[in-house]
Order: sequence, then C-alpha cells, then structure tokens
Amino acid sequence: MLSSKARRMTYCVAALYHFTRLTDYEQLKAPLQDMCDLLGIKGTLLLAYEGINGTVAGPDNAIADLLTFLRADPRLQHLEHKESRSEDMPFYRMKVRLKREIVTMGVEGIDPNETVGTYVDPKDWNDLISDPDVVLIDTRNDYEVEIGTFKGALNPDTQTFREFPQWVEDNRENLNKPKVAMFCTGGIRCEKASSFMKLNGFDDVYHLKGGILKYLETQPEKESLWEGDCFVFDQRVAVKHGLEESDYDQCYACRYPITDKEKASPLYIKGVSCPRCHNKMSEEQRARFAERQKQIALAKKRGEDHLGRKVS
Repeated sequence: MLSSKARRMTYCVAALYHFTRLTDYEQLKAPLQDMCDLLGIKGTLLLAYEGINGTVAGPDNAIADLLTFLRADPRLQHLEHKESRSEDMPFYRMKVRLKREIVTMGVEGIDPNETVGTYVDPKDWNDLISDPDVVLIDTRNDYEVEIGTFKGALNPDTQTFREFPQWVEDNRENLNKPKVAMFCTGGIRCEKASSFMKLNGFDDVYHLKGGILKYLETQPEKESLWEGDCFVFDQRVAVKHGLEESDYDQCYACRYPITDKEKASPLYIKGVSCPRCHNKMSEEQRARFAERQKQIALAKKRGEDHLGRKVS
C-alpha cells in the first residue's frame, strides 16, 4: 500500500534509456518533441546513433502514452525505464537533444550493442558484491558518490564520465580480482563502462540491471547494502529507499547536493554560492547567478516557471 505522501504525489518521473542503432536519430527529434509537448511532458531526452537516454515527468497517462509511442518503434521495444513519484513537476521545460553519445565517454569503438557485461538483477546484487572475488566500482561522479554508494565500492573520484577510462588505466593494479561489478544511477553508465572494460582486458564483468534506482525501488531496506541517498538529475535532488525524496537540496551554482547545515552557513547564498564553491566563483559568475536567482524569485511571485534556473 502506498504511503499518504506517495498518494499525494501527482507526477510520474520516468528515467529511460536503450542502446540500439538509431541511424535516423536526427529525424526522430521533431516528432518526439511534438509528442512530449502535446502530452504536457517535461524533462530531457537525448538521441544519438547509439540510442536514447533521458528523464521525463508528467501525469501517469501521459508517461504511459509516451512509452507506448517509443516502444512502437521495433528498435525501442525493449526500452528500459524506471518510475518514481514527485509531488511537484521536477523539470521546467521539455528538450529533445541530438548528441554524439547518449552517455558521453569519449572513447571510439565502445558499443554496448556489440559488447557488454553480464546484467545482474537487483535481487541477486547483494550476493554478487559480497563475493570476496569481486571488485566493486561506482561509475558515477564524485558529487553523486558523496551522498551515497554501495558498501565497499571503489570511488573513481571523477568529475565527468569522460574521466573513467583514464581512471581504469591508472588503477589496474587495484582491479586485480577475478570479477568486476559496476553500478550507476539508472544502468546506462555502467552498461557502457562494462563494454569498455570487456574491450580492455577484463573478462568477467557485471553490472546492476536498472541501476541504483531499481535496487532502491525493489529491495527491502533491512536487507540493503546501499548506504546513504541516491542523487538524481532533477529538482528532487536525491531519493532514498522506496524512491521517496530525501532531505537534500542543491546549490544551483555548483550543482552539488547540500544539507540544511550547509545552507545555514554564512557562505551559502541561495542560487549564488555554497560552502563548497564560494571561493571558486568569479565576480562575473556571482553577478550572473544573482541575477538568475532574482528572476527565479520574480517568476515564482508571478506563479510562473523560470527556465533560466536549469543549468546544463
């Protein structure tokens, strides 16, 4: 049975991706944008030759219609998606973007359509990562790992996924166990990372199917090996077991998650800086962020969304 909080939530948030050959991906942009606009869906979808990736939100029936529309394409019939709930619309606009990669690694020849590791269902994940012959790698970026990860996972301490291949090369001596297991938020980064690992001398490679989100959705909290919260790329900031929103907020200057304690710091200025980034901003950036925050406040007072809050 849903909690009273879950029953109040009015938006379905769908994180989706699929690696496939979309040779005509450029021609798919306009009809997909039109469909989302028609359905009142907001968020971001990325299209590339290698497939589709993104997170969108809208009423339940609208998300269901979008998924039906996408899966009507035979190439997307096995599209992966995870659903969670949000009381407020977590996005400010809808954008369909054309990209070279749906998750940017920047290494030629890495193609999960050709080579990929072994998918592991969430129900089998605990047994795998408890095996002493397994080295466990968190493929996410440093600010994501900081607020939560699986017990015993290695943190590559990357700022972007592009840095992951070099981290592997620099740390081969620490990856000398027979098996490698990897995970990420929704499954897409570790799926691509598994392809990279397989093509670079690691034979026994595994990754969490559906990512952390599917694990937190389906596995009992009392049996969980997850520690902390999971960062998500929308206005909810982070979720916990059961995919309920956590208590984190976000600094919209540096994009890092922040706690109430950090927000109480004199170094925190809403939308402008936080204790982490206050000494890393130029005066020009501070002025720009301050003006953006002013426009957000004015738009909120008028009861409007302000698109400028979203930072790419």
